[in-house]
Amino acid sequence: MTVAPHLLIVEDEASIRTPLQRFLEREGLRVTAVADARAARDSLAAGQFSLVILDIMMPGEDGLSLGRWVRATSDLPLLFLSARSEDIDRILGLEIGGDDYLTKPFNPRELLARIRAILRRTEHAPRTNASESGPPLSFGPFTLDRERQLLERDGSPVDLTAGEFRLLDALVSRSGRVLHRDQLLDLVHGREAEAFDRAIDNLVLRLRRKMGPDGADMIRTVRGLGYSFAGKVEPR
Repeated sequence: MTVAPHLLIVEDEASIRTPLQRFLEREGLRVTAVADARAARDSLAAGQFSLVILDIMMPGEDGLSLGRWVRATSDLPLLFLSARSEDIDRILGLEIGGDDYLTKPFNPRELLARIRAILRRTEHAPRTNASESGPPLSFGPFTLDRERQLLERDGSPVDLTAGEFRLLDALVSRSGRVLHRDQLLDLVHGREAEAFDRAIDNLVLRLRRKMGPDGADMIRTVRGLGYSFAGKVEPR
């Protein structure tokens, strides 16, 4: 089956956030829901999303500030929510690069229609959260050259498929973090790829075999969650 679009909801009110997440998941979308900007930044660093739904009025860093950061670091679509109907909020949201704006209270079905409209407009443009380029990374006897899409062991290339390389890149560049299978599926395949049960587990198994004992031990299984990379990673 096709991987469903993955949405990030940033909403401090649990009475809105939780029912909205459940509604959108029933409509076939994958949803990560967080309560503040800090959690949103962590989620964006750990996974790939198709759209961010962002409440403007939040304690701490507000939605407009977070939206500016998202727009400066990615081309992810943004849909702003606000409890106020003032034109200034709508104008500011659109000026910083928002794709749409909806005032609370709203009908969840209207929000769903707007989400689908944005996704239709952007479905042919891959969305990224951060640059995938950067300096080569070293860990143990290995060097991961992202620009050349190459893994070397003691200077000799290791034959990896594109999916295996992207999986290793996702783990190494987020060393020490636990990445859920859902997040890895986003990072490895993207939202329009064909997915199947255990896809990530099978990739990990093949990658461990190709890297041998030295590399296999660096890719740790976190039971019930996903995987993390335990090797010491340094820029080369």
